[in-house]
Amino acid sequence: MSGANKETSRICDIQLDERSVVRRSADVEHERAVAIFDLVEENYFAPVGRDAGPYCLHLAIEENRLVFDIQNEAREGVAAVTLPLLPFRRIVKDYFSVCEVYFEAIKTASPSKIEAIDMGRRGLHNEGSELLRERLDGKIDMDFDTARRLFTLLCVLHIRG
Repeated sequence: MSGANKETSRICDIQLDERSVVRRSADVEHERAVAIFDLVEENYFAPVGRDAGPYCLHLAIEENRLVFDIQNEAREGVAAVTLPLLPFRRIVKDYFSVCEVYFEAIKTASPSKIEAIDMGRRGLHNEGSELLRERLDGKIDMDFDTARRLFTLLCVLHIRG
């Protein structure tokens, strides 16, 4: 990747659609904030066939679809990419279940048990990240770390209360 591509093939700002979001736990808010901070600090995000970056990204869930509303820095529309959520349903559900166990375990469980649960949690997170990259293939190129952070945000958007 050349220096110019590194400067333009990235997300410079990200917003989540807060219309459908319910009050989130402190743990979830922390995960959301870290994912957004890390994502803006370092990412590779390149809508295929576009050359207008860096990009402002608005993520939303609408009609059972994940919507990537991609704009340039002037907030002019660049592309809108939608993905059906059905392929993510099982992995998000499993990830939420393991996260619940993890957040409970960190309060009382042994370090080895916490580590084992966390390994499972990270495995599911990696699986969801790879699925996101596969589903966006040919639409948006991104590196694995960017996909991981976007998968975290996809999960945050799934919380309905």
